[in-house]
Amino acid sequence: MLQFQTTRSSRCCDGLDRRTFLQMGSLPFFGLSLSRALAAAEKSPAKDDLSCILLWCAGGISTVDTFDLKPNAPIEYRGEFQPISTSVPGLTVCEHLPQVARQMHRVGQIRTIVHSGGQHAEANHFMLTGHPQVPDVNAQPVGSVVHPCFGSVVSEQLGWRNSLPPFVQLSGGDIHYHHAGFLGSALDPLRVKADPNAAGFQVEDVGVPESIGTTRLDRRRRMLSQLDEFQRVRERSAGDVAARNEFYDQAFGLITSPAAKKAFEISEEPDALRDRYGRCREGQSTLLARRLVEAGVRFVTVNFGGYDTHDKNFIELKDPLLPKLDAAYSTLLEDLSERGMLERTLVICMGEFGRTPKVNAQTGRDHYPKVNSICVSGPGVRMDGHVHGRTSDKCEHVVGTENSTHDLAATIYSVLGVDYDKVYRNIDNRPILTTDNGKPIRGILA
Repeated sequence: MLQFQTTRSSRCCDGLDRRTFLQMGSLPFFGLSLSRALAAAEKSPAKDDLSCILLWCAGGISTVDTFDLKPNAPIEYRGEFQPISTSVPGLTVCEHLPQVARQMHRVGQIRTIVHSGGQHAEANHFMLTGHPQVPDVNAQPVGSVVHPCFGSVVSEQLGWRNSLPPFVQLSGGDIHYHHAGFLGSALDPLRVKADPNAAGFQVEDVGVPESIGTTRLDRRRRMLSQLDEFQRVRERSAGDVAARNEFYDQAFGLITSPAAKKAFEISEEPDALRDRYGRCREGQSTLLARRLVEAGVRFVTVNFGGYDTHDKNFIELKDPLLPKLDAAYSTLLEDLSERGMLERTLVICMGEFGRTPKVNAQTGRDHYPKVNSICVSGPGVRMDGHVHGRTSDKCEHVVGTENSTHDLAATIYSVLGVDYDKVYRNIDNRPILTTDNGKPIRGILA
């Protein structure tokens, strides 16, 4: 089911007036469940035909057990997994990522990002927006600005393309701070909560329901126009009505767009390719992400959950976590490359932090924002197994120069052609920098 909402939750350890009705509640009147997430204003065409797929390892993936193994460290640090060779001489990854190992020539790594968010919600805000945030126990902001995540900034600056929304989340669970923050819910992602691995998968609200039909849809659209005209006269505020009409035009465009409907038809993919991605929600969501960027979506997040491994870290990683990531991530890189899409699709694989370098008493690892291997591929970044920065022998800290999450944000925006120095204003008219003077990390840029 396609859902658009502003409430959020995490599985990790941690009455309307007439104006509101017209602004928010009219789409259900049309037989739709689309929300103001479709209200992004149309922007100028992007300078480059670039997109981004973010594989989000929710909970915080253990980098010391995956991409930054320390085989010479004491057993209580190095853990149970063995390193294996990759397609890049001298570069190793975890033995439970054999397919990713064969694709490492298409990957670069950033090992210099450090932040202070020790809990999931605040760490998500750091890693998905670039900015710090201090939430309460319910992940609600406390005395500070909630910033927009990467996909929402991309949406605001680059807008719709090919009648498709710019920002989509393929979910399976909500993600803290994966929304537009002070920019407003109009720039939230379209959240697809249906499982693309399920038989008969379809996305509601992409296509006109048979129970409504195009005739009834057109009639309801005319009725809304009459209501808007009434409010225009009553309020003498054409600006608000114009903005609202633009939102409705986008909503109608989405549900009547053949391109949008076709983009979600994952059943058109060959069975052999679907098998390679993995017959699970994460695998099929990753394949769907490729279809969406191919059709014109600018930013797609695929939520890989379960990485909050405080106990049974090695059991959970061995099965099911790493096999799912191994199949989906490796096939995505190969598929994009074979289609000539990797040169215009930035692929990021990361979580909100790494895990503690020392194994705890429950054979798990805890939250650890001091180390985090971020894998990147695609346009504008160094691949061929390039690693920017390094960590200490026990994976306890970054050796040498560290980078902030502001720098990470600036790096992502610069690759995608987004102005990372743009000044926004929040609801109080306070000026806010997109990255707070973050600078692109030159060591990972091609």
